[in-house]
Amino acid sequence: MPRPPAARAKLLDAFVTILNEQGERAATLEAVATAAGVSKGGLLYHFGSKDALVDGLIAYLIDLADEDVATMRQAPEGAAVYYVRSSNFEDSALDRAIVAATRLSQGDNAAAQQALLRMQQGWLDALTDEVRDPAIARAIILLGDGLYYRAAFGGKALVASAEEMDDLLGIVRRIVGGGATA
Repeated sequence: MPRPPAARAKLLDAFVTILNEQGERAATLEAVATAAGVSKGGLLYHFGSKDALVDGLIAYLIDLADEDVATMRQAPEGAAVYYVRSSNFEDSALDRAIVAATRLSQGDNAAAQQALLRMQQGWLDALTDEVRDPAIARAIILLGDGLYYRAAFGGKALVASAEEMDDLLGIVRRIVGGGATA
């Protein structure tokens, strides 16, 4: 799916920012329009309702996640090393969309929950294809989830350092290469 046109992207970015910084209740159409620097009518031209705005965010997340899985599958270092290395929260477009969808999911938004599950399944499938063992693939997912959670919600002080990341990637390489012991 191609990137949204500039005005739509600006509106989605404003929506993501408000969701991430203030929560779903603050993400009104008026607030999103104001943050994006457009009129409410301009917002309604692109997204006819708040539900349409949410649908736009979900589609954007799925697009970013699909691109990430494709990159992961083609990564020279392998899917597992790519996944763990990219699990440090870096405030990328994908990171921001994940946090925004998580905010919606916490409010019982079924579409956001399904998009997050689809994203996780894409990563799990790519890892399973590489390691050929679903349990090992899940363990790698959980390792990445831990890194992501720590960095996303603990602030910059808790982002894995280069040395910590090298140590973790060494462990991942041993696991993928069959050198792990139970």
